[in-house]
Amino acid sequence: QVQLVESGGGLVQPGGSLRLSCAATGSRFSIDVLDWYRQGPGKERELVARITSGGNMYYADFVKGRFTISRDSAKNTVYLQMNSLKPEDTAVYYCNALGSTGLVKFGRWGQGTQVTVSS
Repeated sequence: QVQLVESGGGLVQPGGSLRLSCAATGSRFSIDVLDWYRQGPGKERELVARITSGGNMYYADFVKGRFTISRDSAKNTVYLQMNSLKPEDTAVYYCNALGSTGLVKFGRWGQGTQVTVSS
């Protein structure tokens, strides 16, 4: 059973930085796509950034130039470096993985990590 565990959230002042981590655990799996989503208060969940197994990356317009997605394949971990944070970045951040274990495809969500940007 593949599980995703996020960490790194917290309270930060506007203009500050945080780095979120999403660690995948399990056995004999591969991840094809890993996304970071967020859901702010009273808002729908939205895609923030994506990285594929081929190294392709995507960023939502509202984070381009501020957020960077990266991965450490040896640790099965994907990171979201968030700089120049704004109050509107306040949300619960979730990672979502699409992959496979052998011939079986899976999709998994992490439990989420709270990011609060406030002075």
